[in-house]
Amino acid sequence: MAKVVTYEELKAHSTKDSLYVLIHGEVYDVTTFIDEHPGGDDVILAEAGKDATQAFEDVGHSDEARDLLPPLLVGDFEKDGALKIGDTKISGSGASVSDAVEQGSNLMYFVPLTLLGAYFAWRFYGA
Repeated sequence: MAKVVTYEELKAHSTKDSLYVLIHGEVYDVTTFIDEHPGGDDVILAEAGKDATQAFEDVGHSDEARDLLPPLLVGDFEKDGALKIGDTKISGSGASVSDAVEQGSNLMYFVPLTLLGAYFAWRFYGA
């Protein structure tokens, strides 16, 4: 039977020396991996003590990254934990920030392409 991790235990392991993250209802001990994380340790530390599922999925981790998780598994998160109360508000604000970033990154591609197209149209039709 898998260990059940409580919200208090998850919060207790929220430092670089001992770090648990909650992804899809399962708790992982990523202490040994934090220095190897390609996105840096700040990204993981920002999700410490709360549900990191949204942040994990928004990044679009590869299959190789997902294959690193099973050996780090500590156990399942408690079903009726205190995290559900605060989690709704955190996810809502996190989702709006994520949407803003995605819209901004789309503009990074479309604005230069539009300007480039306008330049070539001007050169072709203006000559």
